[in-house]
Amino acid sequence: MSELTLTLIKLGFLALLWMFVLAVLSVIRSDLFGAKVDSRAAAAAAPQVTRTPKPAKPAKKRKGLPGSLSIADGPQAGVGASLVDEPVIIGRGSDCQIRLDDDYSSTRHARLFLSEGQWWVEDLGSTNGTYLDGQRVTRPVPAEIGGSIRIGRTTLNIAK
Repeated sequence: MSELTLTLIKLGFLALLWMFVLAVLSVIRSDLFGAKVDSRAAAAAAPQVTRTPKPAKPAKKRKGLPGSLSIADGPQAGVGASLVDEPVIIGRGSDCQIRLDDDYSSTRHARLFLSEGQWWVEDLGSTNGTYLDGQRVTRPVPAEIGGSIRIGRTTLNIAK
């Protein structure tokens, strides 16, 4: 082979190596700081829910709907959140309602939200996935009382 060919091959491998390094740094950055979310795209992707004005007195708990979410297994067993009208974000990020100390969870891993009188579990594009009763969540799935959500090594129980 000529000297020019060998030099071009060396430069090609060097370019591939730098592309790999930059891709790794991009993944690490998005895992540490969270992915940038376009608010317009997030609003378009969110289910359209019409909200009625809230009554002056507190709303009664509806029968058959989950009322709380708590960590069953893991170092944070017992930590949880009550399910009211607001979505519950689960992950390692500081803005999450349930913050996990789990190396296998993403910054914003999953969310539970109320839509059309039903609670739904949605994976927020996590690397390791979200599992509801052993099934991987690929789209929003209804959450039932007694169900379990597994995120990394942490298991959360849905209770009344």
